[in-house]
Amino acid sequence: MIDISLLGTGGMMPLPKRWLTSLLLRYNGSSLLIDCGEGTQIALREVGWSFKPIDTILLTHFHADHISGLPGMFLTMGNADRTDPVTVIGPKGVERVIAAVRVMAPELPFEVRCVPIEGNEQEFDVSGLKVKAFRVNHNIPCYGYSVSLARAGRFDAEAAKAADIPLKFWNPLQKGITIEYEGRTLTPDMVMGGARKGLKLTYCTDTRPTKSIVDNASGSDLFICEGMYGDPEKEAKAKDYRHMTMEEAANLARDAGVKEMWLTHYSPSLVRPSEYMEKVRKIFPNASAAKDGRTAVLNFEDEDE
Repeated sequence: MIDISLLGTGGMMPLPKRWLTSLLLRYNGSSLLIDCGEGTQIALREVGWSFKPIDTILLTHFHADHISGLPGMFLTMGNADRTDPVTVIGPKGVERVIAAVRVMAPELPFEVRCVPIEGNEQEFDVSGLKVKAFRVNHNIPCYGYSVSLARAGRFDAEAAKAADIPLKFWNPLQKGITIEYEGRTLTPDMVMGGARKGLKLTYCTDTRPTKSIVDNASGSDLFICEGMYGDPEKEAKAKDYRHMTMEEAANLARDAGVKEMWLTHYSPSLVRPSEYMEKVRKIFPNASAAKDGRTAVLNFEDEDE
């Protein structure tokens, strides 16, 4: 399972009860932070989650409302005597941006490793999760992210018995390990069924609707997408500033065939995002206007249910 907390839902500037953009994922003892806007540390405290397991930070782009929380986050990590490295993945130039951030956090007891994204799409292995960065359409280089967790097939004990595989090898085979035993090669496919449906989350902000979003969000269990403007009449403004309306986001969710959509990254002028949801749900019924601190758990589907 993957724990999710949408820490901040604001765009451009923070408001009372609305911090700037950030999302935290927890899996298998590690945490993955996407963006780190102003107020991220406070938002973490409000949901009761810890910054200590954060090993990787994904940056969508380098506008201030997505990175302004980094200096304080680094300093807090350092003051907690962290020594393990932190990896920061982001668009080309991430090294320069983090170097500027380090002017405000110059002495840290841990290494900050910068990994620039190459090209329009790139995949990364992050603490057991598969992360895919994909280019979107903003007024500076900007990426969305899909985070996936694969799920192996079921172990077939009867197949293992029929193949006369000793019990002591069952667990290693389930873990994908090939074993040489008494002149035989024992492989995982001898005892494992076909792969089952895994988990997938897609996150994107600061973009016009693009085919790359539909392609990469396809089949996601949860699609977290910007809903900068609620009023359809602001579509022209959205085009000028390379953002999107809530209804445009709903069209993406529908076309991508996602299970659920949370809207985020609201304009400061959008005081009550929920007021626009009736029209949004006519396009994509399982949509909601998320608030700061919204949490969820993505669980594997149980085929027996």
